[in-house]
Amino acid sequence: MLEAIAGIGSQLEPSAALQAIVTAAVDLTGARYGALGLIGEGGSLSGFVPVGMGPEQIACIGHWPQGRGLLGEMIRHPRPLRLHDLADHHSFDGFPAGHPPMRSFLGAPVLIREELFGNLYLTDKRGGADFDARDEELLVAVAGAAGLAVENARLRAEARRHGQWQRATAELTQQLLSADEPLDVLALVTQHALEISAADTVTLALPNAAGDHISITNASGYQAELLVGITVPIGLSLSARVMASGQRVSVPDLGADERVPWAVRRLGALGPGVAVPLGVPGDVRGVMVAARKTGGQPLPPAAVDMVTTFAVQAGIGLKLAEHRRDTQRIALLADRDRIARDLHDLVIQRLFATGMSLEGGMPLLPDGEAADRVRRAVDELDGTIRDIRSTIYTLQARDEADQPETHARILAVVQEMTDALGFAPWLRIDGQLDVRAPAQMGEDILAVVREGLSNVARHARASQVDIIVTAGQDLVIVIADDGAGITADRAWSGLANLTERAAELGGGLLVEAAPDGGTRLEWRVPLAGTQPP
Repeated sequence: MLEAIAGIGSQLEPSAALQAIVTAAVDLTGARYGALGLIGEGGSLSGFVPVGMGPEQIACIGHWPQGRGLLGEMIRHPRPLRLHDLADHHSFDGFPAGHPPMRSFLGAPVLIREELFGNLYLTDKRGGADFDARDEELLVAVAGAAGLAVENARLRAEARRHGQWQRATAELTQQLLSADEPLDVLALVTQHALEISAADTVTLALPNAAGDHISITNASGYQAELLVGITVPIGLSLSARVMASGQRVSVPDLGADERVPWAVRRLGALGPGVAVPLGVPGDVRGVMVAARKTGGQPLPPAAVDMVTTFAVQAGIGLKLAEHRRDTQRIALLADRDRIARDLHDLVIQRLFATGMSLEGGMPLLPDGEAADRVRRAVDELDGTIRDIRSTIYTLQARDEADQPETHARILAVVQEMTDALGFAPWLRIDGQLDVRAPAQMGEDILAVVREGLSNVARHARASQVDIIVTAGQDLVIVIADDGAGITADRAWSGLANLTERAAELGGGLLVEAAPDGGTRLEWRVPLAGTQPP
């Protein structure tokens, strides 16, 4: 018993301490199965730490207990409970499919500062005997030691997490104050949030300028590379709720929540998580999601509080940095306007006056080389004036950032085609499309997306279509649907047009039947290296 308690108390991580608690209880009492049910909000089970069942048995059960029946009885009445056969108890409501048979039962509450933290459950004493009074005393002692061990491990974890939060906040503030582009800091935000929250994955999603689509711009941790670039309509999504309310939302299972985009759910990777606003209510700039893998335990409340605070601070920092950038831009534009006025009001007027003076003196010169030189000088002055006026126009023109980028125009086309399709397509954009692809290629890209979606709407009878735009060594646009597929005798003029566009840019078009049904269109043109003549 002393060795078991010492082993429990030596665990520095809360998760390791929980596992050690259940293992000690099983070993001391001779139980075949043991578990620790963690109590969450509303008195339901928020987590389950089992011992004695392998991964195959756990997979057969399908889901953890929800805190009803006999386990709910122990939550409502936290005191030791010993049963000859748990099926005889009035609260027992049966086992789920795939659950191993169990008979004898012993349970005891785990209290932290007189508050119920969870319950220890033991079943099936080895040898077929019932749990006795001595087993009950041992389990109560383990539960008492467990409360202290969990509290100590939790305090150590919170202290470490608080130190990480302070370092992360300091580094983020420094980067925001020194970086030219606030969005460059977002990768740092997700990485620090991953460390603070003890999550497996952290994503950061930002809305587009119109506010009707949202894209995962940054991700850190498990399957981060598959999540970045996913773009979906905001609609009634989880992100829309967080951005509208400015409040965090906890999700027991991201893989099963209908508010989570299908593009994320179909990865089958994320379980419990929390979505927090990037900023304060009324000025939310994006949504951060911290999640654990499927089947993992929910994030600790202290970790959720810290990552929420960190996201709010990051949102405020981004806003201040953007204000600073806007102030610098306004000052630059004002300086350019002043230079343009000086060129127009001073330099051009003096050059014009000089030219007029030379032209006025030309009748006084005899025809010959001197007169030709004066005429050429006047022509040069006129050319110089035109060049200065062109420079003035350039100085007064606003940045290209004010014009719609290809990325935003693709989103507009996708939204435009949603009604014709009858559902929202899934869009993913990988790479720096607006940097890598020349501006003149934008019309070709839009033509490919529009024609591909139009063909799906008219011919495919599909229920899903995926669009992946990748800007790397090549620009690759893939449009895949789950519809009726394409046959050899069907030729559409639009596809011939896309083939010509690709050929003009040194690329090609491939249209084929997808392995799982439907049609896959791939339009590819080079971006790097020499361009075709």
